[in-house]
Amino acid sequence: MPPDVPALRTVNVTRYVTPLREGGSLPALVEADDDFLYVVKFRGAGQGAKALIAELVVGELARALGLRVPELVFVQLDEAFGRTEPDEEIQDLLRASEGLNLALHYLSGASTYDPLVSVVDARLASQVVWLDALTLNVDRTARNTNMLLWHRELWLIDHGAALYAHHAGAGWAAPRPRPFPQIKDHVLLPRATELAAVDAESRARLTPELLRAIVALVPDAWLTEPEVPAAEQRQAYVQFLTARLAASETFVQEADHARQALV
Repeated sequence: MPPDVPALRTVNVTRYVTPLREGGSLPALVEADDDFLYVVKFRGAGQGAKALIAELVVGELARALGLRVPELVFVQLDEAFGRTEPDEEIQDLLRASEGLNLALHYLSGASTYDPLVSVVDARLASQVVWLDALTLNVDRTARNTNMLLWHRELWLIDHGAALYAHHAGAGWAAPRPRPFPQIKDHVLLPRATELAAVDAESRARLTPELLRAIVALVPDAWLTEPEVPAAEQRQAYVQFLTARLAASETFVQEADHARQALV
């Protein structure tokens, strides 16, 4: 039976509401033609399409593991928005992002997760730490948690900094020992006491078929390596994730050692 990875919906931007300047890549709150609000990550921002690929792949991996992630949708941006925006920086960004972008459903009323105020149970903390170790997500620190509390539940957002190895050029996905010392800064690491159990469960869920199905969601337009067929670029992501899963014992031990150094 094929894995249950639904296709992403595509919506069209009808109104640019406001830039979210706390994000380094100038994401924005927009309204779409389905009357919902979305936080858009633009293809024309600093890290380009690769940040959108990481956002999509890691977000859907998280969802497959049972973690809460706002719905991801493809967002079509018309060239008209670049002409009407008065801010020159935003205007340039919109013009560079015409076509297909990525967005997260806006969680109205959500608050930023604060580890000093809210406690996450050990299992959930271990699941999030495990996911971020798998995907080399450097951006879940106390300074920038990239998690929201919405209706008293924890939601994961902003995965564009994950999979950073794909910025390294040709051969980036080749299997190799890849330490992840940044895990020591993970905001949930002190609570992640069930990593071994989570490791076994998560590896069982992330089958090769599921990995291929998630990576298959990446649009051809975002696979920008010249002279490399889109199918080969997708296979590189599958190869990278497969190798990371095969080495999960190593990054689990690395996270455990980092946690024990904290407590």
